[in-house]
Amino acid sequence: MQDTAQLLNKALAHHQAGRLADAKTLYARILSAQPKHPDALHFMGLLACQIGQGEAGIALMRESIAAHASPIYYNNLGNALRDARKLDDAVAAYRRAVELKADYADAHNNLGNALRETGDAAAALASCARAIELRPGYAEAFNNLGNALKDLGELDAAIAAYGKAIATKRTFVEAHLNLAVVLQTKGHGDAALECLRDAVALAPQLAAAQDKLAGLLMHRGDIAGAIDAYRRVVELTPESAHAYNTLGNALNGAARVPEAVPCYERAIALEPEFADAYHNLANALRRLGAPERALGYARRAIELRGDMPSFHNNLGTILADLGQPDAALQCYRDALALDPEFGESHTCVLFGQSYASNWSASTHLADARYFGERMRARATPFTQWSALRDRPLTGRPLRVGFVSADLRKHPVGYFFESVLARFDRARIEPIAYSNAVHSDELTARIKPRFALWRHVAEMDDEALAKRIHDDRIDVLIDLSGHTGRNRLPMFAWRPAPLQVSWLGYFATTGLAEIDFLLADPHVVPAGEEGQYTERLWRLPDSYLCFTLPAEPVAVAPLPALANGYVTFGCLNNHKKLNDGVFAAWARILHAVPRSRLLLKNHQLAEPSILRDTYARFAAHGIDETRLMLEGPSSREQYFATYGRVDMALDPFPYPGGTTSVEGLWMGVPALTRRGDRFLSHLGELVAKTVGLTQWIAADTEDYVARAIAAAADLPALATLRAQLRDRVERSPLTDAPRFAAHWMMAIEQMWQTKTKEFEQ
Repeated sequence: MQDTAQLLNKALAHHQAGRLADAKTLYARILSAQPKHPDALHFMGLLACQIGQGEAGIALMRESIAAHASPIYYNNLGNALRDARKLDDAVAAYRRAVELKADYADAHNNLGNALRETGDAAAALASCARAIELRPGYAEAFNNLGNALKDLGELDAAIAAYGKAIATKRTFVEAHLNLAVVLQTKGHGDAALECLRDAVALAPQLAAAQDKLAGLLMHRGDIAGAIDAYRRVVELTPESAHAYNTLGNALNGAARVPEAVPCYERAIALEPEFADAYHNLANALRRLGAPERALGYARRAIELRGDMPSFHNNLGTILADLGQPDAALQCYRDALALDPEFGESHTCVLFGQSYASNWSASTHLADARYFGERMRARATPFTQWSALRDRPLTGRPLRVGFVSADLRKHPVGYFFESVLARFDRARIEPIAYSNAVHSDELTARIKPRFALWRHVAEMDDEALAKRIHDDRIDVLIDLSGHTGRNRLPMFAWRPAPLQVSWLGYFATTGLAEIDFLLADPHVVPAGEEGQYTERLWRLPDSYLCFTLPAEPVAVAPLPALANGYVTFGCLNNHKKLNDGVFAAWARILHAVPRSRLLLKNHQLAEPSILRDTYARFAAHGIDETRLMLEGPSSREQYFATYGRVDMALDPFPYPGGTTSVEGLWMGVPALTRRGDRFLSHLGELVAKTVGLTQWIAADTEDYVARAIAAAADLPALATLRAQLRDRVERSPLTDAPRFAAHWMMAIEQMWQTKTKEFEQ
């Protein structure tokens, strides 16, 4: 038999070269001759751990230690125990290693790692520091020291430690990644991005580096870059369900939803119980106008993870798309019960009530106040502002911050663009805080009109509030209310002395920290002030200014003159069409012989909704030959649709806004019904502002009667059709210079009111 030492050296050579089977054979030969040979036992144990036989490997390593209590053996045993997540045993092994060899830098470093993973960051700090003391250029120990400092909240010190690790070992990718995470947490997005790009350059095949880079790019709004990085992650880890899921999320965020769907499907195929992938697939299918197909995936996500409030919110939104607003609202309340601190659930409850026919002002206000109380409990409001302390307004403009995710092709973006262009920069210095995940050509147009543009999607509420406070904002304006990607919880920190809600919503926010809600006499008439936690400030004409379409579309002649029958129409979101609306429209169709009803919205592309709509009218005796039901189309076709409609029928209690104004511009008057809250007054606002008060019905009976009467007088409809575009273009509803002047005066007067209150 060969000399044992020679066999051991040959076995170690095989082991180090990765020829594990050969190494195992030689270790076994040694142990057959010398069953208690310490090195053979120990390295056989290491090999067992490497091939996934952890328990057997640990037993062999313990046996080697019984034969020879080596500090190296204890250190390696600690590593094996740590890999097996037996952290207390690992700590004990490392401690024994440094007891046997006090200057064992590797063991001190490994002890620090294990201590940190047990939650004892302070002890970890001491062990890593000792490792560095013993070996001053120990890059791994500096990296682990940074991890412990990060856990202790010492972020600046952690940044310094990671920097030393990188300075000592430039190619240390893990340190670059860790440094990037802390820099991002500190709000240093540019520096974090540079770190991640360095990591990717050093290790282009490392999926973790590509994944972190993609995540940061996503947060910074560079979705195209994020998608490229996530695609690289998928290439590097083709069997990773997580990789496909995150790529799908990026594509979904870029509105490339058809591309996202197969990513989620692949994630589910790889991991059939991946709840997030089911949730995301349901969300994507809903966005594609396939809520019926989405429903099953949403329910499966909840079966797998019933404790996720966002999953219940998603199911609720799908049910709302399927015309079940009450069931949707219950889902939102279920989500809120799971986590009363989850702002998105509050938003879903409050916005979900918009479609409920049994809406109650008192219930809505109570829900909004509850949201405000929960958000206030999480915040530590600022009480001192440099704007009031050392920045007198005389001789300078008001610094006005706008918080929104919708400074893009979205109603908020359209309405705001024309007003922003007419701000007097000697009076208003506009600053944007964009919470969007992607941008478009409208974003590119308006971005230069701001004095400062900050992308804040990656910042938590506290960090964003501090940023706004440090920017010395005088007036902070919420442009979202309880709509998607709002930052209302941040307003509870009161980063600005004057805070206002405007434009993006149509009800109270529920936050006591928002001082005013900007409205007008039409949407909030006298007597309805009790529906709000904010004080109301009414602009004289309208609380918003519509941007007219740029498309050069001619107004078509009244179609009834050629058709021989009247065509009623509604191009609003299908979720607004409740049972009361269907019943009223059916009565109108019965009363106006040969009349037709044209409905057009994106939900009508869903076969189940199409069938349901026909069935709901059939229940009222309306044959499907009287109906023209159409799904979404191009914007050009959308405007052409108004050329086929004689008069529009507004849904209630949620009337049209943009669709009504665009319809009027195309010569189509909209019959609306008087409401009892901001939202349901929108139709009145549009009608009154262009001088169509006779098109406002007092109640449902009056609504039906006015529709019948208007349909009976085609000459009057034709005359009005010819006048409407001019009326709209001359009205305050589209007069941006007039609106901007009123808006700036209102903000200045609110500021004066608020500063006087602070002085008292």
